[in-house]
Amino acid sequence: MEAFIKAIILGLIQGLTEFLPVSSSGHLVLFSNFMQFEQSGIAFDVFVHIGTLFSVLIAFRKELTQMIIAPFVIWLQKKEDKELKEFLSWDLYVVVATIPAVIIGLFFKDAIEHAFTSILLVYSMLMVTGLLMFLTRFLKERNTPLGYTNSFIIGIAQAFAILPGISRSGSTIFTGLAFGIDRVKAAKFSFIMSIPAILGAAVLQLKDLAAAPPTFHESMIYLVGGIMSALTGYLAIVWLIKIVRRGKLEWFGYYCFTVGLIGLLWSLF
Repeated sequence: MEAFIKAIILGLIQGLTEFLPVSSSGHLVLFSNFMQFEQSGIAFDVFVHIGTLFSVLIAFRKELTQMIIAPFVIWLQKKEDKELKEFLSWDLYVVVATIPAVIIGLFFKDAIEHAFTSILLVYSMLMVTGLLMFLTRFLKERNTPLGYTNSFIIGIAQAFAILPGISRSGSTIFTGLAFGIDRVKAAKFSFIMSIPAILGAAVLQLKDLAAAPPTFHESMIYLVGGIMSALTGYLAIVWLIKIVRRGKLEWFGYYCFTVGLIGLLWSLF
């Protein structure tokens, strides 16, 4: 029962922090260590990330449906549709933005897993996330269109966010805002481009899971965590969109910097 309670807590943390710019991976590492939750390894991390994947699919079901339809209508049926053309462009931008994360995931997998064992690294990277979020208050919208170049660079920001403590949503939204992209559009693109990244992370772990499959009891623990992360993830998306509209992302900067600084000082002294 204790393990289930810990899974619920960590699933809740994952769901809230996956989309809020405070680093879900960093918080999972910290709380897993604090609670001494032995099941919170890579397998559990994948399960709760899949839970948040469902959050994105539900929150942006209309946009995703149009993105799926667009290639068939424009390429196969040869129909001209201005709205669908934009969704087709988003399909291509997501592919371009995913390339950096694929490269990092394939060639630096072992180094990434090792990074999840360093508490000091988590605290340090949380301070970096805090700084990025604080700087968003100085970034102005310039109605810059989303394109291949800035999509790729946003993808690089996502790749760096594989490090625990660097927020994926925070770093990608920050990069989009730095280009002058509309705030809400930058946030939506950040969420939608997370879909292949989350799926890729799960696929990379399939080999490890197949070699040491979880027991039925462990699977139930993972499932509970995944369901909780899906529910809270959806709420986090809705909340963050409202905060982005108000231009108040620096709130999360104060939080991340404070947690990172206190944790770093506590660990060192």
